[in-house]
Amino acid sequence: MNISIHSSWLKYTLLAASLGSLLGISGCAKKPEQQAETKQETTTLNIGFQKYGILPIVKAKGELEKSLAAQGVNIKWVEFPAGPQLLEGLNVGSVVFGEAGEAPPIFAQAANPNLVYVANQPPAPTAEALIVQKDSPIQSIQDLKGKRVALNKGSNVHYLLLKLLEAHNLTLNDIQPVYLPPSDARAAFEKGAVDAWVIWDPFFSAAEHQIQARVIANGEHLVSNHQFYLADRKFAESNPAVLETLVATLNQTTDWVKAHPDDAAKLLEKPTGLEFAVLKTSISRMGFGVQPISEKVAKEQQYVADAFFAQKLIPKQLVIQDAILKNDVK
Repeated sequence: MNISIHSSWLKYTLLAASLGSLLGISGCAKKPEQQAETKQETTTLNIGFQKYGILPIVKAKGELEKSLAAQGVNIKWVEFPAGPQLLEGLNVGSVVFGEAGEAPPIFAQAANPNLVYVANQPPAPTAEALIVQKDSPIQSIQDLKGKRVALNKGSNVHYLLLKLLEAHNLTLNDIQPVYLPPSDARAAFEKGAVDAWVIWDPFFSAAEHQIQARVIANGEHLVSNHQFYLADRKFAESNPAVLETLVATLNQTTDWVKAHPDDAAKLLEKPTGLEFAVLKTSISRMGFGVQPISEKVAKEQQYVADAFFAQKLIPKQLVIQDAILKNDVK
């Protein structure tokens, strides 16, 4: 991916996604004669999605629309540039369901107690990594002492970097963190303005394919890197059947992606602007399967929240269990 593609991906604004005309899930007006014909009220479910991931594949395949139509539910897809903006959209009510990595929900929970975790994909620890230029003298985490390391502050890779340093008896004080969003970090990385970059897929895969970036370490044996599906609490508790359909469709879609990675990559080429090879690599590192939040996953997410509180990235300690949906969504 070239820098212009990165920039176009990340420079959307939340304003476009949170127009007052977009409602969460609400009744649609009907003519009197239509009301006489059926007692089932048609509602609109606003789902937040990003250009890359399982939800854009669900959108492209169109099967969720068919499943929910039988329940009197229409879908409105609302695109966001990244997880934090998507969860802010959920916070203000422009969407009631969406997907994000492990870090954005922690910040969202700190600001909005009405957010709930509905489900997650299995761990994908190899889908994020600390990388260097192909000819860099850096060969190990220990070699990062005093070096400039680019990362997106408060993201999943922020937690990865903390764990990588901790595993080698280092802290953030031993390096020079440079906090940049992915597009700016890619530019700084290519120009040599930073010595290393901690990044996630598909940006990670793009750097490997396009500039032959070299991996120093990924998240294996250190972090889980779950992908989470989240919802507005009131909507989630009031619509268990809709959520069950959503989770079932997501799970079936990950099974399809695992069995048909080439087809999935082709579906994502146009929305992401990434080439097939980049997408095929990033898809291979996904976690396949979508299930309700287990105690183990909640505990792992608690570790992330505690680490961010220790770094003063969030203003108070969180109890992740407080935000786990209690309904039995299967």
